[in-house]
Amino acid sequence: MISVTEAVANRQSVRSFTKKQVSDETLKSLIIKSSRSPSGGNLQPWRIYVVNGDTMKSFLDFQNTWQGSDKPEYPIYPEKLKEPYRTSRFKIGEQLYNSIGIERSDSQARVDQMLKNFTFFGAPAGLFCYVDRQMNQPQWSDLGMFLQTFMLLAQEEGIDTCAQESWSLRQKMVSEFTEADEEHMLFCGMAIGYRDTTSPLNNYKTDRRSLDSWCTFISK
Repeated sequence: MISVTEAVANRQSVRSFTKKQVSDETLKSLIIKSSRSPSGGNLQPWRIYVVNGDTMKSFLDFQNTWQGSDKPEYPIYPEKLKEPYRTSRFKIGEQLYNSIGIERSDSQARVDQMLKNFTFFGAPAGLFCYVDRQMNQPQWSDLGMFLQTFMLLAQEEGIDTCAQESWSLRQKMVSEFTEADEEHMLFCGMAIGYRDTTSPLNNYKTDRRSLDSWCTFISK
């Protein structure tokens, strides 16, 4: 069994998966364990829908034939990112596209790669995480803790993930398929499976800013 430290170090946003399946029983076990995540007032505000195996195929087929219109439920990033956040986002984008040889000038290839979000990057399983619309920012932080717990527990099982706020851009379509309650808002999706270790998309590591740029040990 790997340590928590090893799980944190090994977890990354995997964007290319093998065809190896993940069983419903394994996913159910991971979700139950993840429900022990911290939750203010024990509200447990997450609402999870899983697509796996044949249901994944049904979902992707449904998406390809869906005729409705959609719009973002919330802004994924602030409209005008200031530094150092703007540079961090720019650098990760360049790392991603450079890893597969897509030039900055090749806008169509960049769009094509971005659209792979909506096939879960070829993962055999995925989940959608919803929250009741009456909830506020503290409960959104609970979702983050639940999702992080799930991703680390998945690492313990040798399973990889990619959290995807991009699915919020297609919330109407997803909610029609899942038949989610109208009071529930789609926060994100997550691709789940086994990483393709031969893909350059999975063979680079993002950096982190130095500790002294964001952490202060107060001494008085």
